[in-house]
Amino acid sequence: MRTLLWLQGGACGGNSLSLLNASDPDLLLFFEQHKIKLLWHPSLSLENNIEKILNDIRNGKITLDILVFEGTIIRGPNNTGTFNLFAGKPMKDWISEISPLANYIIAVGDCASFGGIPASDPNPTQSTGLQFHKKEKGGFLGQKFRSKSGFPVINISGCPAHPTWILTTISMIVEGKLTEDLLDEYNRPKIFYSTTTQFGCPRQPYFTYKIASNELGHREGCLYFELGCRGPMTRSPCNNILWNNQSSKTRVGTPCMGCTEFDFPTFNFFKTEKNRSGLPKNLPIGMSRGSYITFSAIARGSAPQFLTKPLIKKRGDWIE
Repeated sequence: MRTLLWLQGGACGGNSLSLLNASDPDLLLFFEQHKIKLLWHPSLSLENNIEKILNDIRNGKITLDILVFEGTIIRGPNNTGTFNLFAGKPMKDWISEISPLANYIIAVGDCASFGGIPASDPNPTQSTGLQFHKKEKGGFLGQKFRSKSGFPVINISGCPAHPTWILTTISMIVEGKLTEDLLDEYNRPKIFYSTTTQFGCPRQPYFTYKIASNELGHREGCLYFELGCRGPMTRSPCNNILWNNQSSKTRVGTPCMGCTEFDFPTFNFFKTEKNRSGLPKNLPIGMSRGSYITFSAIARGSAPQFLTKPLIKKRGDWIE
């Protein structure tokens, strides 16, 4: 039987809510199938015996296989951590004491991974991620930190993270299938973070031929050129592993906000930032500005008519 402890720091409980949407299997069946004992969760546990559990872990009475942390490490004010008291002392102190005792540590969500919204300037709570602060490796535990198994903190970024990303990562750990070479440069599982949100996006043809959408919610056009979509710069499988097994932001005409990346949310929402020549400041991953300019001119001139000729909605049907 593997033990799992879920703790929560600064920010919301969005990742916990996301976890409850797990299906095929649901959360309880997943724990049963993988022989996981949930030691404690702030919303799911019936008894508030967390202080005893933490002390038993610290004293070696309980072996902690997987520590899952959601939210930021709050260091304020003045590095005391007293903005976030938990079970009799600052949460950051508990994390300092039990992290070296855990076989694996998972940072769930952008806040735990990179600091997220709470760590944005001016960051009055002195929030940070477990092993990253935005792009910089280090965070609260430090860049050299390793858990008992020899792993760095495993980041499952997102605001929130998809339940499939969370449970699949846990299952890979339990089944001994997760190796460090399967993590990217931000210690995220490559199985989820190796392709951009564009992969599987139904608006990909509009991006390819540089046909922009100027209004939210429209069926046609790419949201990247005018409406601030971060899909080309965001590594996540949101258009392949759909939310609620049904949809994604770009499928309903809402721009990707880049919530799996270290710089979330330090940019304008719903508006593409451009340089003096009118080109987007942030280019797709792996593309130089010169090749983008050349490719854009060719693409616009060769766009097929079925993409450039707008569709008109009439009596509930889409017709030309």
